[in-house]
Amino acid sequence: MAKTKKQPRPKAAAPKGFRDYFGSEVTQRTEMLQQIAGVYHRYGFDALESSAVETVEALGKFLPDVDRPNEGVFAWQEFDEKDNGDWMALRYDLTAPLARVYAQHRNDLPTPYRRYAMGPVWRNEKPGPGRYRQFYQCDADTVGTASMAADAEICAMLSDTLETVGIPRGDYLVRVNNRKVMNGVLEVMGLGDDQAARNNVLRTIDKFDKVGESGVRELLTKGRLDASGAYIDGVGLSEDQAEPVIAFLTSKAADAAGTLANLRAAVGASKAGADGINELEQIGELLAAGGYGADRIEIDPSVVRGLGYYTGPVYEAELTFEIFDEKGRKRQFGSVAGGGRYDDLVKRFTGQEVPATGVSIGVDRLLAALREKGRIQAVETGPVVVTVMDRARMADYQAMVAELRNAGIRAEVYLGNPKNFGNQLKYADKRNSPIAVIEGGDEKANGVIQIKDLILGAKIAESATLEEWKERPSQFEVPRDQLVAKVREIFATQDTQD
Repeated sequence: MAKTKKQPRPKAAAPKGFRDYFGSEVTQRTEMLQQIAGVYHRYGFDALESSAVETVEALGKFLPDVDRPNEGVFAWQEFDEKDNGDWMALRYDLTAPLARVYAQHRNDLPTPYRRYAMGPVWRNEKPGPGRYRQFYQCDADTVGTASMAADAEICAMLSDTLETVGIPRGDYLVRVNNRKVMNGVLEVMGLGDDQAARNNVLRTIDKFDKVGESGVRELLTKGRLDASGAYIDGVGLSEDQAEPVIAFLTSKAADAAGTLANLRAAVGASKAGADGINELEQIGELLAAGGYGADRIEIDPSVVRGLGYYTGPVYEAELTFEIFDEKGRKRQFGSVAGGGRYDDLVKRFTGQEVPATGVSIGVDRLLAALREKGRIQAVETGPVVVTVMDRARMADYQAMVAELRNAGIRAEVYLGNPKNFGNQLKYADKRNSPIAVIEGGDEKANGVIQIKDLILGAKIAESATLEEWKERPSQFEVPRDQLVAKVREIFATQDTQD
């Protein structure tokens, strides 16, 4: 009789490009989402929670930097009883679902419709260091108005949000540009309706931050050698054709008025370009009226965000402080949010142009920035642990925990095997618990409890030579009815030491 083949055990590993989030990471993200939601709500935006799954048709071909219809999304075909199969996909952002929601419910929604949405999105892209296939976004959008006041408001709200979550003024900058200005530059270049040439120019412009003015000039014309020594073919433009692009990219001046004047020179007689510059001027005036100066929000022609996607103003929030990379080199943290005006997205469903503008914040990057700045701790403080000295008195220990919880203090009873007391303290250490509560038979008989300051105990163990810690006791005996008061007192001492 043949042996039954043993089924292999599944591999205990997250799929490639995905990861698990524990304790403090989840708590910190939740707290940040609440802070961001508070700012969005204060600005008058309403919450929306749409489906994580959309039809591929509804999502459309709007994933940035992707040329093939379903490339970049997690999609599958779903068949009904007649074998008619609809393609479904996980949402790759929160904007495409908004377009479907607005088109579907527009008769019931106010115009303009202001909504915010938060949640995970999924992209079927090649993962890399710090680049995952599932990540959180935090969006706010206004649909149904072409007023530049909507764009100015989004920029102001983005600035307020960054400061609310802990990025101080001076450590960030919201930079604003306009797709119409770029269209004007392309028009002046004489590219007309040559979409392939226009796309090549746009892709080259997107490399300005990496290769600089001279690099862009080479890539627009004859080509250049990259850092590895490989030769990259140029777009093939003449020097004269490339000049408007260079003028556009280098038009930033000492103030907004100077930048706008330089942009007007770059777009020449182009009406589209002039319209874009006028829109930037309106946004600047509205922001100045609200007290948002160039130290927070500025016009910057080098901002290039998905120019095939946006139709007007575009904006990006960049963190300007320096960090050290994995090789110990200094670099700026970079972008944590971006958005712009996209007036064609709802039109796919309705056939009519519906103006819209919005922003998306990369929550995971923003959390990483706050950790770099030391604004949030990587490890969260655990609960107070009530140890178990006698299984038969579990009700006594549960009563202590209930008392602590009712006082608003995070606490738990040790639920493992209580036989080895040392293991209970090891458990408390692993939980990063600040305090352990102990009540043995003698303590119970005398109406007292022992309260152990685990944080101070750890410091004394690490640095036994520091006299100021050696002189302080790390364990206290107090009457049972002083449990909450003593725990709060130790918390206050721990906060002072930190």
